[in-house]
Amino acid sequence: MKSREELNNLSKIILESSIRVHVELGPGLLESVYEVCLLKELLEKGVKVERQVAVPIKYKGEKLDLDFRIDLLVENEIILELKAVESLMPVHEAQLLTYMKLFNSRLGFLINFNVPKLKDGFKRKVLNF
Repeated sequence: MKSREELNNLSKIILESSIRVHVELGPGLLESVYEVCLLKELLEKGVKVERQVAVPIKYKGEKLDLDFRIDLLVENEIILELKAVESLMPVHEAQLLTYMKLFNSRLGFLINFNVPKLKDGFKRKVLNF
């Protein structure tokens, strides 16, 4: 488990990489395009990142025959949920928080690339931080 300082340093890298992707591509593309480009940016910075990570769902102690998928998982601790929507809705934040609880993650980001300025589409969420 990473320290707060390590997580905060990774947060900075994630923000800078997201901005770089947004500046390069702009808004209006599919979520999957931003996902692949952000993956590439993070890998180039030496960050361990995985794409479309399956997380099994358990209900009443029994593993169900389905998974949810984390868009990007950074250093096996930080969940990145990417969107390319007109505006973020409360359900998007709830989705990220649920993913964080199920994966036991302390830090997550909801990033909407379909905005004129990325700072307006970038949300950081913490649990037990």
